[in-house]
Amino acid sequence: MTIKYKNRHWIFLIFFWFILGITIWAQLIADYGIISAIRQSGLILLSSIVLAHFLSDVMLPKALRKNKMTLFAVQAFAVVLLLSLCLAVVYAAFSDSQTRNRLYPEEANMAPIEFLWARFCGSIPAALLICGTACGLRFYQEHNVIERNHAELKQVHLEAQIKILQDQINPHLMFNILNHIHILMQSNVELASVLLVQFSDILRYQLYECNKEYVPLHLEIKYLKDLIAVEETRWGNELEVKSKWNIEDGHLQIVPLLLVPLIENAFKHVSRLPNQKGYVHLSCEQINKQLIFKIENSYTEQYKIPSNNQGLGLENVKKRLSIQYPEKHQLDIEKTDSDFTVKVTLDLK
Repeated sequence: MTIKYKNRHWIFLIFFWFILGITIWAQLIADYGIISAIRQSGLILLSSIVLAHFLSDVMLPKALRKNKMTLFAVQAFAVVLLLSLCLAVVYAAFSDSQTRNRLYPEEANMAPIEFLWARFCGSIPAALLICGTACGLRFYQEHNVIERNHAELKQVHLEAQIKILQDQINPHLMFNILNHIHILMQSNVELASVLLVQFSDILRYQLYECNKEYVPLHLEIKYLKDLIAVEETRWGNELEVKSKWNIEDGHLQIVPLLLVPLIENAFKHVSRLPNQKGYVHLSCEQINKQLIFKIENSYTEQYKIPSNNQGLGLENVKKRLSIQYPEKHQLDIEKTDSDFTVKVTLDLK
């Protein structure tokens, strides 16, 4: 429980007991006088605070934690009876024969033990009200704490889930690029050097920028352009790669690495017919606060490249969209005999 909520709870309790004490004193002053009313209200308030506090701040939280509410009901009944007895003793101690005749004419001739019993029975509703109010306040507070903890736990779970999904991207992409650099080092050192420089920019972005919840759109777009450039370098003349970018406001915020699996999938699963180039065409347009990202690659079942994790990238994007852009996105996937197209529309933060 935070200090803020603790302070609020105690301020409210002090206010509640103060109002209750004033109310009791105002009821007693006309019949008992100022001094006697102060003494009685003080004793009543003291016994009420001690017993109600023990019930609401000690027994109730323990019962909620251990889920033993039946036992708590028995304990609450016992505390109510004990508080009723305390109230009855106070009334009996401050009531002489004249006061009894004036305030309790029907009980004036009772023996002391009978009068105490009558006051005990008459005090049960007041004791029940006091204990019930104190427990109600405490239960409301505990409920708020549980709800707040649940919300925090849910947020932590979502952040962990997003981190897992994001981490699925980085290693796979890194290993692919490093493997191609290794191959090029044996056949084309100059091209491998170019690829290594491009790779360093990608790695720098992933290390220093992607730990944030949101990043500026212009940084994410630069990263995607670098990724496309790396793929172009890797594939050379084997693929036709076209990309079109139209960004009006690069300072808008977007979650990092969201669109990377779509680019990775397009190059991973692109297929080429005999004596023909495959292709990957990409367009990214931002108008107002809406981003429209579309990527298309050549695709044929007969000549597609086998892959053990086909479809995992799309599932990754779907999960992240549902978590990070609920009701603020549209994902369209279209597959024909010759191409595969994915279009994502985002309402940016």
